[in-house]
Amino acid sequence: MLAEVINGRFLDADDYHSQSNKDKMKNGIPLSEEDRIPWLETLRDALRVSLGKGETVVLGCSALQKHYRDILRCGDANYIPGSNVCNIKFVLLSVGAEVLSARLEKRAAEGKHFMPPKLLQSQIDLLQIDDESEGILKVDASLEPHHTLKSVQALLSSYLPSIPVHLNGSV
Repeated sequence: MLAEVINGRFLDADDYHSQSNKDKMKNGIPLSEEDRIPWLETLRDALRVSLGKGETVVLGCSALQKHYRDILRCGDANYIPGSNVCNIKFVLLSVGAEVLSARLEKRAAEGKHFMPPKLLQSQIDLLQIDDESEGILKVDASLEPHHTLKSVQALLSSYLPSIPVHLNGSV
């Protein structure tokens, strides 16, 4: 939704998982670091190509830990590791575990996701969003998607003036 509104390109990180990663998750096996790092490096490379072409990119990704986000930040050719000064911005769609579980169950039932809801807790356990210096933007995502989208747009527009914000309630 966001990529469409800002005339950007959307990359779904799930599309970049190897078949073995998808099979593991489908079978209820959490991914290991050894599984995640090549996936994140592939995402980094995709970001670098798109940004190198001057594209605006929205990546839907569970970059759960700081070192995962650091790999993705390297998609910005001008990023200096450890600085957190980067053209790649992270937005945490903050929502409770119950809401996440219900949404995941719905997507899985519709055949739109390969990860069973029982793996959700392993993802929540890995989540590290406690370093304010990272500049992660947080948005309440417990509301309807169009409200969340408006909140993300408004927040991003304060950091990236080229992001259009629709104030009339339409998206």
